[in-house]
Amino acid sequence: MKQIYCRLIIWLLVLVHIPALAQDYYFESYKPFNQSIPSPEEFLGYPIGEYHTRHDLVVAYMYTLAEFSDRASVQVYGKTHENRKLLMLQIASPSNLENLEKIKSKHLEVVNPEIQVSDFKELPLFINLAYGVHGNEPSSTEAAMLIAYTLVASECEEVKKYLDEVIVFLDPTINPDGRDRHSNWANSYRGQPLIADKFDIEHNEGWPGGRTNHYWFDLNRDLLLGVNPESRGRLKWYHNWYPNVVTDFHEMGSGSTYFFEPKNKSASLNPITPSENRDVLNKVFADQFAADLDQIGSFYFTDEVYDSTYPGYGSTYMDLQGSLALLFEQASSRGHLQETPTGEISFAFTIRNHYVSSIATLKAAIANKELLYKYQNDFFRNSLKKANASSIKGYVFGDPYDRNRNKEFLDVLLQHQIEAYPVSRDLKVNNTSFKKGFSYVVPTSQKQYYLVQSLFETFKSYKDSVFYDTSAWSLVNFYNMKYQPVSKLPERGKKVTADTNLVHLYKLEKSDYAYLIPYDDYYAPGLLYDLQDHGLVVKVANKAFSVNIDGKEMDFRRGTLMVPVQDQFDVDKESVYERVKEASHEFGIQAYPAAGGMTSRGNGLGSHSFQTLKKPNAMMLVEGTVSSYEAGEVWHLFENRMKIPLVKVPERRLYLTDIYRYNVIIMVSGNYGLLDKIQKERLAQWVGDGNTLIATAKGSSWVINQKIAEETLISSNTDTLSHAGRSNYNKAIGSIEKHNIGGAIFGIDLDITHPIAYGYHSRKVPVYKNNRVWLAPSKNPYSTVGKYLEEPHIDGYISKENLEIMKGAASIVVSKRGKGRIILFADNPNFRGAWYGTNKLFMNAIHFGSLVKVPQ
Repeated sequence: MKQIYCRLIIWLLVLVHIPALAQDYYFESYKPFNQSIPSPEEFLGYPIGEYHTRHDLVVAYMYTLAEFSDRASVQVYGKTHENRKLLMLQIASPSNLENLEKIKSKHLEVVNPEIQVSDFKELPLFINLAYGVHGNEPSSTEAAMLIAYTLVASECEEVKKYLDEVIVFLDPTINPDGRDRHSNWANSYRGQPLIADKFDIEHNEGWPGGRTNHYWFDLNRDLLLGVNPESRGRLKWYHNWYPNVVTDFHEMGSGSTYFFEPKNKSASLNPITPSENRDVLNKVFADQFAADLDQIGSFYFTDEVYDSTYPGYGSTYMDLQGSLALLFEQASSRGHLQETPTGEISFAFTIRNHYVSSIATLKAAIANKELLYKYQNDFFRNSLKKANASSIKGYVFGDPYDRNRNKEFLDVLLQHQIEAYPVSRDLKVNNTSFKKGFSYVVPTSQKQYYLVQSLFETFKSYKDSVFYDTSAWSLVNFYNMKYQPVSKLPERGKKVTADTNLVHLYKLEKSDYAYLIPYDDYYAPGLLYDLQDHGLVVKVANKAFSVNIDGKEMDFRRGTLMVPVQDQFDVDKESVYERVKEASHEFGIQAYPAAGGMTSRGNGLGSHSFQTLKKPNAMMLVEGTVSSYEAGEVWHLFENRMKIPLVKVPERRLYLTDIYRYNVIIMVSGNYGLLDKIQKERLAQWVGDGNTLIATAKGSSWVINQKIAEETLISSNTDTLSHAGRSNYNKAIGSIEKHNIGGAIFGIDLDITHPIAYGYHSRKVPVYKNNRVWLAPSKNPYSTVGKYLEEPHIDGYISKENLEIMKGAASIVVSKRGKGRIILFADNPNFRGAWYGTNKLFMNAIHFGSLVKVPQ
């Protein structure tokens, strides 16, 4: 009783901010500590909670603990875009740490579906305590330092027992780039004395905020997609260690309390994750969380708001690997001290709840060790049983033209340890042809069956219409892959590996006339810019043609690039050859030498059907009211994939910008409230003078509403509740939410003769929609590049009302204005950096927009 009373007094003192008590406030009950090991306060020079700790100091402290203690060691598992280290602090008893590789070998037997383990008593649990996936939810990383110190330095018998039973893999900062962006903000505007006023600048972080990584990606949505190095490093680590428990610590609104699992039930009719995960494992852990939070008087809630439907969160991905993945959400102080409806909340208070939950996770794991290990041991064997009981024995997929898109999709499968094999002969499945050398099969009977389901299966019916996030994640559609399920596996070659998943090119022979480069490949826009950036004249074919290459007639489609050898400005033929060869190898695209201009089909390589391309000089508006997510996706596509520079101009500075320096301007979703009438007129005039404006999603609706594009939006009456009669108030939220499109996949009919669609072979293309922007088809019959199919629904949730509107709507429209054009995307072709299937549509707008002639 006395200990509980003392803890309550300390808690009240910290709420009114007495930093000197911070250290005891967190871990007084775990004394004594090894005095030779510095505490966080001793190392940093301030108590935890006094400031936001920079990532370099967090890393330095982890290395210090490993240096001073035989209970800890550091493992670096990657680096961020900004070259910051991603690391695990491995914590265990000295003997377990010394024998970690042997223990790991025994642990991996548990996740081997061919081995049934019955005795887990001598095997420590693997616990991954992971913190800080959102950089501006900083309390968790501060708690990580406290947890690390407690486990490494405490001489308390209880802690020593933990370290005999578990091996902790502590990841202090999943998103270092975002964390430092936020830490610098919070520390820069920290008041002295502290200012709790919620309107103070400290609590209102500037655009884009620290939530996201370098390219403004939400890393908590990226694990299934594997786009960023932070996620790729984690995926590799996960599949190397297979922890029993994984934590995911977050923050939410300042007026909230504390959340722990279970989450809302999945909205899927048949969730892939076994029900035992939620109904048994989550329950026994929740009992421990509740008991420990009750002890310190913290309020909490559970089983609402957050859902487990999307398998790509930090708190859901490892549920598909036999682990228990756990979400925690703490009300945020959004700085160091902030007012809330129930009083002031301090940074120290937010840290403490995550600290307590971290310890509670260890307690619950140890108490349920047999249950956790048995569940994980059964998990993969049960998945194989389900796979073998299914009539679907595999999925055949592949694009017959685009080797790099095939390679990128295979890379994602390999990240998830999914087995794939090349098919040994040409196939036809359900009227879909698959070509040897371009096609692969994924058997369902494999360890990662649940992930295979997640990436290939599509769903249209759900038991709930309210989603916390996206409702569709069939990655095979993200990549615009032709695919079919098969009831019998075809003949296949050796398993694809990272070493064999390569694009092989033939040697490019020299030409004195021209080089031809098909535009079928995903990276063709990057190769095109590279050639232009090195001063080469490049032309594009707007008609198909055939030409003799090394004695063999070859067919080339619209969009084929031609690099003349003679018609170059001050570039000799040797330099032309070297540049084409180097660019071809850099982007993995085969180029061909043309010996002369005669074509066996077409009008010759000197025909007017070959148009000289302008090098794009692109600018994108950012900051202000612009969506940082969508802007980051474009930035990443330009730099990280296509190696093209992109100028990013703050919305607030457009009035100072000479926009005529650019021939392409990009406007992603935003309400652009900082642009006055003069700036809107400048944009309209700039387009009319012959330039290209590209707008996506809500950016398209803004351009139309401002009369810059003379197109129309289809209105919808589903914004208001127009139901006849009465309904209970508790159903109101669901009635409103069901009309939102949180994220689903639909099919469009694409005009593949249009320059925006160069490089596409099939008219049916899947697109991703997470908005209610409905473009009316253009009045000009040649300007609707993409229109939703009559039956567009492929995957994910959509209400009947929205589906009816979609059937009459356009996905891509090109609108003429003066000598220029505005290219409107109703959807987001770059969603989360993973939509390889529609990225090229967007890049074609960049490269080929100036070619578009809109007939009157």
